[in-house]
Amino acid sequence: MIRPDELQYLNGFGNEFETEAKEGALPIGQFNPQKVAFGLYAEQFSTTAFTMARDKNRRTWFYRIRPSAAQSDYRPFPQGLMRSGPITEVPSPPNLLRWDPLPMPEEPTDFVSSLVTLAANGSVGVQGVGVHVYAANQSMQNRYFYNADGELLIVPQQGALLLHTESGILHIAPGEICVIPRGIKFRVDLPDGTARGYIAENYGAPMILPERGPVGSNGFANERDFQAPVAAYEDIDGDFELVCKFNGGMFVCDLDHSPLDVVAWVGTSYPYKYDLSRFNTMNTVSFDHPDPSIFTVLTSQTDTEGTANLDFVIFPPRWMVAENTFRPPWYHRNLMSEFMGLIEGVYDAKEHGFMPGGASLHNCMTPHGPEAVVFEQASNADLKPQRYEDTMAFMFESRFIFEPTEFALQSTTRQREYHACYSNLKNYFREQK
Repeated sequence: MIRPDELQYLNGFGNEFETEAKEGALPIGQFNPQKVAFGLYAEQFSTTAFTMARDKNRRTWFYRIRPSAAQSDYRPFPQGLMRSGPITEVPSPPNLLRWDPLPMPEEPTDFVSSLVTLAANGSVGVQGVGVHVYAANQSMQNRYFYNADGELLIVPQQGALLLHTESGILHIAPGEICVIPRGIKFRVDLPDGTARGYIAENYGAPMILPERGPVGSNGFANERDFQAPVAAYEDIDGDFELVCKFNGGMFVCDLDHSPLDVVAWVGTSYPYKYDLSRFNTMNTVSFDHPDPSIFTVLTSQTDTEGTANLDFVIFPPRWMVAENTFRPPWYHRNLMSEFMGLIEGVYDAKEHGFMPGGASLHNCMTPHGPEAVVFEQASNADLKPQRYEDTMAFMFESRFIFEPTEFALQSTTRQREYHACYSNLKNYFREQK
């Protein structure tokens, strides 16, 4: 087995990597020889169409102990609180929505069983995003999972995850993220015993780094800081189950061996991780609060230029130096819809009620901005250079309206008086005219 801390740097999205856990397992000069070394099977794994342009084509050749076809028929798996877009079970209100953190379960619950959908948009098989949270207290035992509906962007908030994947092993902790390509099989262990976090399920084009535009050749997230696993395999026989999310439903089949039996691989589709502290934040050094798009880490673009199916945006520790400026985010109404989460600390526009592990949803054209207390403080602050420390908020932003699930609207974690944070906004005009 390969150590889980042994990783390779991407140095460019879509780069072709090759890695082998047993020397000589990887064919040289071709992908599909008549006989693969050590009696392995060759299997191609594609997460884009075969005819996608070369620089956007995502496919990997696996050299594995058994092909993936060696499994039983699927049967329904308990759906629980997992949902897919479009959400039709309840009408979607244009209200401001906010939730407290999901509590840790009292019964033994692994990563897959803990998944809860708060909202989704678009449609599986076309474009859109599912937004889920997880709160687990048990490692996955004899169980594996893959998602046929979209790639998974996992954002831990509490507790580390040890992800055993077909491509190798990734360890991610709060402050890091990982992306699991559509269709990759994996198992989640909990090194800290419990774990909680957020997931964006991207039905659209695979996420890439955003263009820098006038910023130039450096800044934001740099390719060199993303890491992929090296090959690590499990050659284990036994009774296992493979859970699959497919066309919005949950299914399970039986296996007599571990599906993580890839001894070597070469290709352009693989899981990867990123340390958010390496994001090179751009900000103003003169005046006014910049658009949040300048904090975009990853994006899934649409065929409408400049409009994202999913943007992953962060609000990390940074300096604020804007002169004669209201420094928190301005009041605004957006075409894009915003789901926000908080990993740690305090978000500068919401000092009360928005807790680590919690979430908020501000949909298309729903007005929002700083709460009344923050407006008062920021309007009268002594504007010295200020360092925002010990904070990390993020946003899943989408062109499509996020439709909350019935659970999200009826949950005891929903803050039903969230709108009241704006109730004390004063009429200063009347006082000064």
